[in-house]
Amino acid sequence: MKKVLIISYYWPPAGGVAVLRNLKFVKYLRDFGWEPIVYAPKNADYNQLDLDNFKEIPDGIETLRYPIIEPFSLFRKFTGRKKTDKTNPVYARESSAGFMDKFSIWVRANFFIPDARFLWIKPSVKYLSEYLKENKVDAILTDGPPHTNTVIGQQLSEKFNIPWLADFQDPWTQVDYYKMFNIGKRADRKHKKLEQETFKTAKQITIASPSWADDLEKIGAKKPEVIYYGYDEDDFSGVNANRGDKFIISHAGLLGIDRQPDTFLIVLADICNSNPQFKNDLQLKFAGVVDFTIKQKIDELGLNENFIDLGTIDRKEAIQLMLDSSLLLLPVNKADNAKGRLPGKIYEYLRTFNPILALGENGSDVEGIISSTKSGINCQYDDYAGIKEFVLDVYNKTFETKSTKELIARFSVKNQTKKIAKLLSEII
Repeated sequence: MKKVLIISYYWPPAGGVAVLRNLKFVKYLRDFGWEPIVYAPKNADYNQLDLDNFKEIPDGIETLRYPIIEPFSLFRKFTGRKKTDKTNPVYARESSAGFMDKFSIWVRANFFIPDARFLWIKPSVKYLSEYLKENKVDAILTDGPPHTNTVIGQQLSEKFNIPWLADFQDPWTQVDYYKMFNIGKRADRKHKKLEQETFKTAKQITIASPSWADDLEKIGAKKPEVIYYGYDEDDFSGVNANRGDKFIISHAGLLGIDRQPDTFLIVLADICNSNPQFKNDLQLKFAGVVDFTIKQKIDELGLNENFIDLGTIDRKEAIQLMLDSSLLLLPVNKADNAKGRLPGKIYEYLRTFNPILALGENGSDVEGIISSTKSGINCQYDDYAGIKEFVLDVYNKTFETKSTKELIARFSVKNQTKKIAKLLSEII
């Protein structure tokens, strides 16, 4: 088999959605003629752990690890945060951000370039250089963010003349949260310089949505291809919906500062106030980190009796929650380039065949996927009438999805890995 060196910060025991992209590629690459070799940090400070992810790794996969120095312990010392605190003040908070939070974010944005894992770049290039002198690989695959992975791949590709595929889960300087970092002119120039070096060196760029592929091409990427996150059919094997009498509306994943569904919550409160049976039936289940302002809104609207804060749960529990739900909530970031934001959970939502209510701008990639798969609707955040009509249609069973396995098959992880394998073969 041809060999590909995959450079990934997120790797088991990491949990959450970020680890899944490379993990699933590794799971299926052998089916398409490629033997993956994985390089990952030895002692990473992951925000979430999921030991079940080790079961996804095929037998005999060579895994290289090297220690990483991460600044998060220093961040916690400055801000007084505990190691058990899973919130990130950039995206979701337990309370209003204090001065030290804001100062730490500014330092991270302007001095830790391309990201907080930058101290891993130099030792990784040295370690992998020694490995590559003795072990031939046909291609390199990196996945960012963190774009520390991208910089490592760029330097190795240039040094050893190895064809490189740079995969982007999110854009770099165009990502929606880039502006939230308050990046200065000097740091901005450095980010953009590294980004352009990636476009120049990589034989292929891939990214997670069509709109973002167009955006990357406009700033210099050569013919970027779309690789969706996808769903893995194996994750649903032997798992069945256990739906009782309750009307369960769920959300799985980060519900942060830029995804506050105020109008949606007002709709639920208004229906509860006018329909006692709906109030009795409703369960609002959120799994993952939820910004404190959203919890405050739920309390303010009198929905606490209906709200179940599940906190951080593992993937098996998250998939079970999705299957058990009557309606799946999919709020998309309120940001300049949100048109291309495709939350990783959308593909698992599709595979449940349960109705999806997306909140976001019209004409987005999310709306395109939901429409083409006949799996729900997309409403703008402030569309009170549209949200209310859809919630009641699902509750009264006058709406049912017309989605099928044939309509969603192109979004399977296996099909996405097949495309990655084809692109790797083309660049060599």
